[in-house]
Parts: sequence; structure tokens; C-alpha cells
Amino acid sequence: MTHPPPPPGPAPRITLREVAERAGVSRTTASFVLSGRRDMRISADAEGRVRQAARELNYRPSLLARSLRTNSSQTIGLLSDQIASEMFAGESVRGALTSALQHEHLLFVGETGGDPEVERSLIQGMLDRGVGGFVHASMYTQVVRIPSTLRRHPVVLMNCYTRGKRLPAVIPDEAEGGRSVARELMERGHRDGIVLVGEHTAQAVAGEERLAGIREVLTAHGTDLAAIVDCLWWPDPAYRAVSEFLATGRRPSAFICLNDRIAFGVYQAVQELGWRVPHDVSVISFDDSDLAGWLRPALTSVAIPYFEMGRLAIELLLKPDTPAAVQLVPMPMHRRDSVGSPA
Repeated sequence: MTHPPPPPGPAPRITLREVAERAGVSRTTASFVLSGRRDMRISADAEGRVRQAARELNYRPSLLARSLRTNSSQTIGLLSDQIASEMFAGESVRGALTSALQHEHLLFVGETGGDPEVERSLIQGMLDRGVGGFVHASMYTQVVRIPSTLRRHPVVLMNCYTRGKRLPAVIPDEAEGGRSVARELMERGHRDGIVLVGEHTAQAVAGEERLAGIREVLTAHGTDLAAIVDCLWWPDPAYRAVSEFLATGRRPSAFICLNDRIAFGVYQAVQELGWRVPHDVSVISFDDSDLAGWLRPALTSVAIPYFEMGRLAIELLLKPDTPAAVQLVPMPMHRRDSVGSPA
């Protein structure tokens, strides 16, 4: 009785010595080239041969071996309050993962739920596993306090910042996002009857920044918001608040919604009156979540650059001598069908 041959095992790992032999250089030269060292005099021809040999042999460096040589685990920790499981902000994790892999680093992701005890436990657990640097992330833009343990290691903040001792931080350019929304309405001819919908408090940093940007542009055009409808950033509170506002007989020309979930509630409220978007009223928003594309008509919305923030945070963490400054990430507008000329 014959037995099928065993499945082939994994291909043996290509070594640095094999790359060096194929390129016709020493193992030391190959190591310097592939590790990005620029302090050695290596000719462009030799560097090119090493990189070509690495591509042809599909060489992948051993992160474990490198960590033993350099006393660095090539591992980054990403600590968040809830972005790892939040359906929109998970793009931040994907951006961080992409950048970490490009730099041949591993990424540990931990979610604290905003619990300081859980945060301390996660930090210690990551340090015990050799994590050499951290990205500290928040779901919503806010001021945070960084644990003293974390401050003793390289750290970059994402979607948050600190008061007092500054740390490198990456946050969306919310004020410019607000300006872009106001400019879009101005270019379509809206002047009077622009209504903002959403809660704006000192704790909601994004909302305050967006409102400041909006008012800056409106003031430059000699106008201002006709009203602010205060409500939580969810569909049902927005629906109820806007329905009550419209029941007074007010007829706005455009609604600026502080996020797409608010816009969903606004759509329901105006459609109950038989109004059509954008023929009777325009609607513009922030977030550019999947919801913006699902609504009918599709919603014009300013995107939160989650992926780019995650990517940039890793780049700054791995960059030597990163300044302790806040870097603003542009918020692109995705124009769809919800904004038209005033009725």
C-alpha cells in the first residue's frame, strides 16, 4: 500500500550570506546596505547589486536575529481607548500596521476602554515583551494625560495631545475642515439660512475646531450661522432636535452636520416634511464614513484621515529626533450629491 508523499515543508529561509555571495560583496557590506546604513562608503554599484540580489532571492531579514544584535525588538505598541474595535477609526490601526510592516516592525495593539488600570497593565505587558516605542491613540480628539511609565520611552500621540510637557502628536486639521465646508456652501451661493447641527462643548475638541473654521469663512463673507441646533452626535437625537426646529416654521437653506450620523437624522427629519435634498435644502457633513455613501442622495462629507494618521504616527515614532510638536493632517472633502444651490 502506497502513501501519498508528505506535503512540502516551508522553503528554507534565505540568509544574508547567500545575498552577499550572489551580489559579490562581503556579508558586512550586504548587512549595511539592507539595514539602511549610510555611514559607510559603499559604491552605488555595490548597493544596487545587493538590493537586486535580495529581490531575486526574496530575502527577508530575521527580526528576532536583529533584535538580539541591536537589543531592540523591532516591535511597536499601539495603545488606544477604543479605536481598535470602532468601525470607523479602525482605519488608524490599518495605517499603523501598513507603516510598521514597511519598516519591518511588528505592531502590538491594545485597547484600554479608557480604564487607567487596564492601560497600566497593557503598558507593562508590552514592555515585558520588548516593545521599544508607543503610539498613544484616542477615538476622539482630546487632551490626555500620559502615564509616567510611558513618558520614559519613545511615544507619539495620535488624535490627542497633552498640555504642559509637549510630545509629538498627529491630529486632524479640524479647523481647516470647517473652513472647507463653509467655502463649499459659499461657492454654491448660500449666505443666509445656514444651520449647524450637533453638540458643541469645550470637551468636544473636534466640534469646537470645526465651528471656529466655519465661522471664520462665514465672517469673511459677511454672514454667520442662522442657528445652532444642539443635540448629541447620533441619528435619533438629531432627528428629534431638527424636527422640533423645523416645526417652528424656520426654513434653512443648508444644514452643516458635525458628523454623518447626525446627517442621517437630518435626512429623516426633512424628508418627513416632503423636502428633497439638495433641491429644497442642502446637507453637508464630517467623517465621510460608509454611511455617507449609503445615504440617498449620497452625502458630501469631509473625511477624518484615520489611515494617514496611523501611518504618520509610526513614521514619526521611528524617525530620530522627532520634534515635540503637533502635526495637522489634512481632511479631504468627498463631494457627492447632497449640496446644491439655495432653493
